[in-house]
Amino acid sequence: MIRKTFGMLAVTALVLSTSCKNENASDKISPESVAKMEQENAASGKLPVVKFNETEHDFGTIKEGEKVETVFKITNEGEADLIIINAQGSCGCTVPEWPKEPIKPGTSADMKVTFDSTNKPGQQQKTVTLTTNTKEGSEKVTINANVTPKAGGAAPTAH
Repeated sequence: MIRKTFGMLAVTALVLSTSCKNENASDKISPESVAKMEQENAASGKLPVVKFNETEHDFGTIKEGEKVETVFKITNEGEADLIIINAQGSCGCTVPEWPKEPIKPGTSADMKVTFDSTNKPGQQQKTVTLTTNTKEGSEKVTINANVTPKAGGAAPTAH
């Protein structure tokens, strides 16, 4: 019980600390809503469970400067509403657009991830970390690409 309470407090604190850093903070679910849902979930013992259609996507070989995107399908296989509090790319070149509304049990939603290969020659591996109200508290997906450098560009480096 103490772990669940601590987990709820940690997620609520994270929501409060990250909401000021996002220019789209008004699009996010309020910290009060998250706290209320987590209290209800803890009391009932029911939690959301995330299932992705894939946890890793390979764009293959792309040219430096290309912007490519993919969609990860997120399914809630749990017994409570799934809330994605935040989604963060491992660098500024990887931008996720995640569902802002709760995902009901048994339903799915899409998360679009865009990768900008500008100044990213060579083999690239980037992640998107989702902060959620699941038991784990976070989920991760990965994208890969082999970026062909522009002619006369710098030697390939991994970032």
